[in-house]
Amino acid sequence: MPEFTGERLIPGEVDVDLLNEHLARYAFAVRLARAKRVLDAGCGAGYGSAELAAVAERVTAIDVAPEAIAFASSHYTAPNLTFEQASCTALPYADASFDLLVAFEVIEHLEDWRGFLQEACRVLSPGGQLIVSTPNRLYYTESRGAEGANPFHVHEFDFEEFHRELKAVFPHVSMFLENHVEGVTFQPQETGYTVEARVDAGEPVPDESHFFVAVCAHRPQVGNPTFIYVPRAANVLRERERHIAKLEEELATKDTWLNQSQQALAEFDLEHQKLLALFRQQKEDLERSNLWSEELNAKLTAAGARIEEMQAELAADQANAKKVVAGFNAKVAELEAENREKTKWALDTEARLGAEIQKLSADLVTALSTLAQTEEELKARTAWALRLDEEKRQLEDQLTLVRASRWIKLGRKVGVGPAV
Repeated sequence: MPEFTGERLIPGEVDVDLLNEHLARYAFAVRLARAKRVLDAGCGAGYGSAELAAVAERVTAIDVAPEAIAFASSHYTAPNLTFEQASCTALPYADASFDLLVAFEVIEHLEDWRGFLQEACRVLSPGGQLIVSTPNRLYYTESRGAEGANPFHVHEFDFEEFHRELKAVFPHVSMFLENHVEGVTFQPQETGYTVEARVDAGEPVPDESHFFVAVCAHRPQVGNPTFIYVPRAANVLRERERHIAKLEEELATKDTWLNQSQQALAEFDLEHQKLLALFRQQKEDLERSNLWSEELNAKLTAAGARIEEMQAELAADQANAKKVVAGFNAKVAELEAENREKTKWALDTEARLGAEIQKLSADLVTALSTLAQTEEELKARTAWALRLDEEKRQLEDQLTLVRASRWIKLGRKVGVGPAV
């Protein structure tokens, strides 16, 4: 079941006076719906659409809220009654589709309420009528008092504005003032079919009226009778007595609650005193804690300053380290370049030395061969020299023997023999 918010009425969920206020408008419209094609724009829960269907040729009831259409479809059924989800400012129907359009307590909820009036004009037949109602802004604002503006209403009207805006679309507008009135009924105990009513003459005061109801048409309308709706539950005094009894029950209940609350308050006061003592103790503890916190904050402040200094030093060290790293990287790059040059030189030198070594190896082979040949010659010459030495020695020995010979000496004396 949809929730009653005060803006969408659900029968059985509201007090009788509020229900009668809404039913009275549909009772007013039923007199003009007989054998007609009727559109109920903003049908809500559908109870009024069912009232219209009792006399109309057919009734199409629309509402923008899907939950309202679901509720109405499940609670009110008739062969000539259809519920559809649609917007009042964009009616999905052809021109001149209806003879009567009713829109009760709808226009004040619409942003584009002028567009709704144009749409109503479009779908009505040339002899059709629009019955539209809205609360009196002046009365409604005063009655709500401290509650303030209705959050569901987009635009509220006073009498002059409402009449003027309707006349801008429909040339013929009959205005009615809807009010709860005090009355007395004399109803026979037996079922009767005739009703006589007396309405004392009085000057109507639009600004003091509760609601405005307008019947709009493109053609002149004949007769604007005063309409009185007397609902089934019309014993106002009895309803008030029941309401007073209910209020008295609620008052007694509230008195019981008050006594219980006073007892609870006394207990609460005792607990409050205990809590107050505990609070004082906690306050003293808190003051000591605050003093300790202040000392700690001072230390933290000093530590924070030292941290900032260390962070500055660290930043400087990091900057210096970056410079050192940059210099080291530059030196490494320089050494790598130098190493590449030296490596190239070493490779070139190795290649050159390899070629020279190969040449020297060939020369060495030649030299060794020459040396070997020279050694052979030296050996031969050495052997020859040794032979000559030996021969010389032998000759010297012989010469020594010769010189030592007495015969030789004697011959020399006499001038005979060889001269040695």
